[in-house]
Amino acid sequence: MIHAAARARDSGLLAEHEPPPYTLENPEARGCGLVVCDHASNRIPERLAGLGLTPGALGRHIAWDIGAAGVARRVAARLDLPVVLAGYSRLVADCNRRADSPSCMPVISDGILIPGNLALDAAARAQRRDLLYWPYHQAIETELSRRAGEGRTPVVVSVHSFTPRMYGVVRRWQVGVLWDRDPRIPLPFMRRLRAMPGVIVGDNEPYSGRHPADFTIDHHAERFGRPSISIELRQDLIADEPGQTRWAAVIADALAPILADPSLYRPLPEGRWPTAHDGPVNTAAGML
Repeated sequence: MIHAAARARDSGLLAEHEPPPYTLENPEARGCGLVVCDHASNRIPERLAGLGLTPGALGRHIAWDIGAAGVARRVAARLDLPVVLAGYSRLVADCNRRADSPSCMPVISDGILIPGNLALDAAARAQRRDLLYWPYHQAIETELSRRAGEGRTPVVVSVHSFTPRMYGVVRRWQVGVLWDRDPRIPLPFMRRLRAMPGVIVGDNEPYSGRHPADFTIDHHAERFGRPSISIELRQDLIADEPGQTRWAAVIADALAPILADPSLYRPLPEGRWPTAHDGPVNTAAGML
């Protein structure tokens, strides 16, 4: 983290007082896995002048996953796992998109123009990728590699949040479970949530976890056969600390017995991936 921050500051991208590209919390946790939060922050490097957006716009969901960082921290603490949180806004470099995708540095998001992304040249894009995007992903891989060994494969739990309404459509789900080829955590997790009174769960709703809709789980989990899950929570439920505490407990309580199974911590070879998806899939484009 220190090395990445120093590089970003030496480049002029970050001022001396600005935080690093990511934070690693609870590093001494004993669990075999990692919680990640790709859209933890709405911070914009000062030299980018807010990307030309108002503070009001930067407080909206286009800039970050509202409440997700608070939930991720609490879930990690309850499950005795470390957590890696991205330090800067998804509008600067979206860590859950491929680095070469236009959506990694979008020019428009939910109908809002992003002036600071309109005229990015190759050098500016490379600077953001090298100094903010890849350090986050390198931190994730370093931590996962550190926790592997003795025949155990670490799990990856990714935490996001979604808006209660998008394009005029009300989202009734409280929790969305995004997944693609590996059902080991998602299917029992959904069963446990659905057994809880009043919890409304979406299977690949309101977004799809099917490739190529995301990046972090594909890059750090699926290609290595690591067990994984991407969890979405509705933002109005976790916008404050009481909501974050409540839903972190719901998520952790549902995950704990699944993660307690020793057989989970084995890589799933490519040839053993399921060939059919068990449940409905929403393939509509959207922000994860």
